[in-house]
Amino acid sequence: MTDFSEELTRPGSEDDQVEISAVSGTGMHFPWLQEHLDAVATRGKKKKEFAQTTGACLSFIKEALLKHQWQRAAEYMCSYLQILEDFDSNKRQSATEIVWKLGSEVLFYHPESSTETFNTFADQMKNIGVLNYLKISLQHALYLIHHGMLEEASRNLSQAETWRYGEKSSSQETLINLVQAYKGLLEYFSWSERKMELSKLDKDDYAYSTEARNIVSHSWKTSVNFNALIKTPGVWDPFVKSYVEMLEFSGDRDGARKVLTSYAYDEKFPANPNAHVYLYNFLKREKAPRAKLLSVLKILYQIVPSHKLMLEFHLLLKKSEKEEHRKLGLAVLFGLLDFAGCTRNITAWKHLASYLRQILMQNHLAWVQEEWKSRRNWWPAFHFSYFWAKSDWKEDKDLAYEKALIAGMLLGKGCRYFRYILKQDHQGVKKKIKLMKKSVKKYSIVKPPC
Repeated sequence: MTDFSEELTRPGSEDDQVEISAVSGTGMHFPWLQEHLDAVATRGKKKKEFAQTTGACLSFIKEALLKHQWQRAAEYMCSYLQILEDFDSNKRQSATEIVWKLGSEVLFYHPESSTETFNTFADQMKNIGVLNYLKISLQHALYLIHHGMLEEASRNLSQAETWRYGEKSSSQETLINLVQAYKGLLEYFSWSERKMELSKLDKDDYAYSTEARNIVSHSWKTSVNFNALIKTPGVWDPFVKSYVEMLEFSGDRDGARKVLTSYAYDEKFPANPNAHVYLYNFLKREKAPRAKLLSVLKILYQIVPSHKLMLEFHLLLKKSEKEEHRKLGLAVLFGLLDFAGCTRNITAWKHLASYLRQILMQNHLAWVQEEWKSRRNWWPAFHFSYFWAKSDWKEDKDLAYEKALIAGMLLGKGCRYFRYILKQDHQGVKKKIKLMKKSVKKYSIVKPPC
């Protein structure tokens, strides 16, 4: 930490040093810091006390970070380090975590920083704040991973894995499990590379079977690192995905199913759309019955109705023999297109146009009216305005055609979007427009005036 301070500060004159020492007690030359500290006063008195000085310095650090002034933030940090000498042990402990978080942020972005500087700072902070040892070790490992130093990160995590201080608390246990899981993730990376190399070998070759056995053995050893964490309530997506992939490769499909089912349905875990996505994809690979696939996607629909899997959900519902499922299939499409991110999803519009024709032919007008009732007042402006007609026709004529067909069916021939597309004279879509007119005339839910 001292080395870093020397790198980013310069010595000042004797007078300057005496003056700043009176305020900060550091003996460092920060004329601009002195100016800021002098400006901060309470009840007309200058902040000269220890707590007031460090509090002001912390505010300046935060401001410098927000403005991405890394050099200035580093200089403030050199002065703020005196907080580690606070007489209050509780404040000193919390200050250790603050210094680590701010210091690591500065060193990550500072143009003159290096991995050696960051490593030195991290090691010093681990020794100063023993209660934060695991957190700092984990974040230090993530920094090393970011810089591609995977072996160093693995060694760092191995050291943290065996570290103990005092009685083992529940929070400490969770952190240890997290450290083990990240170590497992690094081993998974190595495992996946070996798996990729295996795919290049001939399956009939002896080398293939030998390497496959080695990889299975590797997967069992690696998966142990994930066991404890994924049983703890939380969102552990990358660890669960890696663990399940290795279980599947090892042939333990029952184990993989159990992990994914627990991750998706255990009430102790927070609601997580990805958990249901992972379970659905697994069941799909297993060629599970349609009823199981529907049950998983129905929950996902309730959580994220705009998810891309909703199109698959619609197709499954559409094929069902149950009328309630086919009705829900219409609601799923309308719900998907309620979201701005899906307005240009031509697949969704095509499915809706096709499905509207199908259910109207089957005399289910009430289903359409039920969905349209809550959207009648805002879908025209949201999807079928004159602006969108021009924009869609310019950007994607196929999309414009599908939307115009639906606009005509829901709003009638007077809809501006429908009329604009109808007037376009383009060789590639003339036949489509002609068919569109016939479809609107036949399936429009808007009754013509008498």
